[in-house]
Amino acid sequence: MVAKTRAVAAKRRQPFDAEAYLQSTGPARKVVKHRRGEEIFAQGDPATDVRYLQKGVIKISVLSRIGKEAVIAMLSPGDFFGEGALAGQTVRIETATALAPSSVLTIEKEAMVRLLHEEPLFADRFLSHMLARNMRIEADLVDQLFNSSEKRLARTLLLLARYGQANPQRTLPKISQETLAEMIGATRARVNFFMNKFRKLGLIEYNGSLKVNSSLLTVVLHD
Repeated sequence: MVAKTRAVAAKRRQPFDAEAYLQSTGPARKVVKHRRGEEIFAQGDPATDVRYLQKGVIKISVLSRIGKEAVIAMLSPGDFFGEGALAGQTVRIETATALAPSSVLTIEKEAMVRLLHEEPLFADRFLSHMLARNMRIEADLVDQLFNSSEKRLARTLLLLARYGQANPQRTLPKISQETLAEMIGATRARVNFFMNKFRKLGLIEYNGSLKVNSSLLTVVLHD
């Protein structure tokens, strides 16, 4: 009996494994697999949970009252989304769509709130994500205000390739020029022009799939 009590106490002292939690199912959380092009949630849906992208690529977009769509974010594995539910949002203010086969962990709002209060390691990870997201939003705003559409496109492609991160991804998931145009605030014709230019310069490769070379950074850095 004493040995069992000690074993239980030792188990309780084990640090919370945030990564294991985010890669598994359990009470108040489940993993849902989505096909390419499938809508994960839509603008106006009830906001009752937080999502975590385990695998794949997710497009976050908003639709205006007149039906104009704007892409506001592209998510990669390790990103949370739908976190507005924690800030009092009762309905989704954006639409999430899978651009590649994706695995998404759904965490119920109450369970997420409890984790943030009871597990410091998990709270630190989520806070780091939110700070990085805020910095990205600020950088996107500066990019939109001060950079040309050519630089905005180059920066977007580098971000999609996760340039500068621990696990860069040269080959991008299939993404249309219309989506790229929505992301940088330009026309599809301009995106097509710059994509052809980048390819001729050897900055990207396109042969059924799109590969981004690190040399594309020269476009962003060039004054």
